[in-house]
Parts: sequence; C-alpha cells; structure tokens
Amino acid sequence: MSTPNHRPAPAPSMNLRGAVDLSALKARATAPAAPAGAAPDAPAAGSSPFIVEVSETTFPQVVQLSAQVPVIIDLYSARSPESVQVSAVLRSIVIEAAGKLLLGRVDADAHPDIAQAFQAVAVPTVAAVLKGQPVPLFERAMPEEQIRALVAELLQVAAANGVTGSLDEGAAAEPAEEAPLPPLHQEAFDAINAGDYDGAAAAYRKALAEQPADAEAKAGLAQVELMSRLQGVDAEQLRSSAAENPNDVEAQLAVADLDISGGHVEDAFTRVVRLISRVFGEEREQARLRLLDLFEVVGTSDPRVTKARSALARALF
Repeated sequence: MSTPNHRPAPAPSMNLRGAVDLSALKARATAPAAPAGAAPDAPAAGSSPFIVEVSETTFPQVVQLSAQVPVIIDLYSARSPESVQVSAVLRSIVIEAAGKLLLGRVDADAHPDIAQAFQAVAVPTVAAVLKGQPVPLFERAMPEEQIRALVAELLQVAAANGVTGSLDEGAAAEPAEEAPLPPLHQEAFDAINAGDYDGAAAAYRKALAEQPADAEAKAGLAQVELMSRLQGVDAEQLRSSAAENPNDVEAQLAVADLDISGGHVEDAFTRVVRLISRVFGEEREQARLRLLDLFEVVGTSDPRVTKARSALARALF
C-alpha cells in the first residue's frame, strides 16, 4: 500500500464534489444528537471548543457543520509519533482561527470505518470537509509552515464556495437541519448506503424521467455508475493493462475512473481526451459519452471541466 508524503492543496476554484463516499457513515449513526450546549463527543477539559473527537455517531454533525466552516479531519493513531506532531500543529492553527475552523480528531484505530471512508493508507492523514464534501490535504508528517500554507489554501477554497461562517462556543451542538430529500433521491441515498448501486441508479433514472432537468439526479446517476464500475476492481492490474494497451478503450476508461475516484481529475480528463483523438467510430463515441459522465461526477461548473470541454472539442473537430 503506497504512502505518498503529501497531496497538493486544492485550488480555490475547485468543485466540492469529492471522490470519497461519506454517505454510509452519515447514515450509520443511530444515537441521538448531542444535547444542546455540548459539542459532539465533547473535548477534554481545557481544550478548545473548536476541537472535537469524532466517532461514527457524531460524524453527521461534523459534516453538517462543514456548511458553516471548513472542517479539518485529523486521522491519528496513538501508536504514531508523527500523529502527535501533526495534531499539535493543527490544534494551534484551529485555536488561532477562533471559530473559523473546526478540527475533528478521529482515532483511526478505534474508528476504522471513518479512516476507510477517507481512503487513509497511513497515519496521520489529514483531510477536510466542505459543504459535506471531502477534500484531501496530506498524509504523514509535514513541516508546520507547509501545514499552515495548506490550511490557508483550504480557507481560500472555502471562501470561493461561500463557506465563510464562524462557530460560537458550543455551536457544534447546533448543526442546521438538512431539508428532506425528494422521495426518489432518498430512495437512491438508501440504496447507496446498502451498497446497491444498481438500485440507486434506477432511482435516479426514475427521477430524471420525471424531471429531465434535475441536475442533482443527473450528477447522482453519474456518481453511482462510477461507484458501480469501480466495485471490486484491481487498480494495479487495470493500470498495467492500460499502459500495455494505449488504444484499448475499456482499459483507458477504467483508469480514468480510477483517477477520478482518487481525485486526479485533470489526469482522467487528459487520458480520455487523448484517447478520443486516437480512436474513431463507436469507440470514439463510447469514450466521449464516458467523459461527459465524468464531467457530471466532478461537477459541470468546475473550471477543470470547462477546460476539458475545450480540449474535447479540439479532439473531435
């Protein structure tokens, strides 16, 4: 299992659709919300009210708060000295931010489901959540100045996406209630939580049949179809096959799926556009349609999609 030193910070104009599926964790929580005036899994005495310990039960509250402020997720382990170092830096940054950030600390040993949801392959792993969507930040220890730079960029991303609120002390106990989903969207959401991607896709298709302009259903359909294609795949084998067969449409599209799921959006788009320029007929149309689906997964307003659309037009004409 690879353990890269860090991942680059996202650009401020990024779309917040993420590669990580947090819905199952949100639905898994069955315990009642924290009582008024208490943060989720209230922090130890003397610590900041903007630093909370997170479990599967309190995870939904943390996700809801990401609509107000950026939530930094610190996946740590008591077995890791690097975790202690990174956690200390993050604590300082969040305390200094005075309510502009929330730090959610996750014991990766005690809560492996959360670690898996964030695709953590090492500790510490640090990610963020904005508007309910995950944003990877870095893995392993980093110098304090680099961590601060990443958090500064995270705040820029948040501002660009309208997340500019501030938490009062105890605000973690008062997440805004989410509006109920339309029935077919809820049916799809429930199917995703059950691992039934075909059922989720069917629900989204019904929603689109009723409302062809339903952008959320269209994006949801593209996302669950991607999740279905990636279920049980051998990533190393797929990449090896694509490297050996550059004009194999299925192999190249499979790796593009992998790249999207891992957050390597531009790599995925470039791969498919180059493929389109090399193949013709039905294979070209297959690749074009897949690229349009991937645009939906990322978000059609994302500037990377706009750039890729221009590249697609050049490849086609």
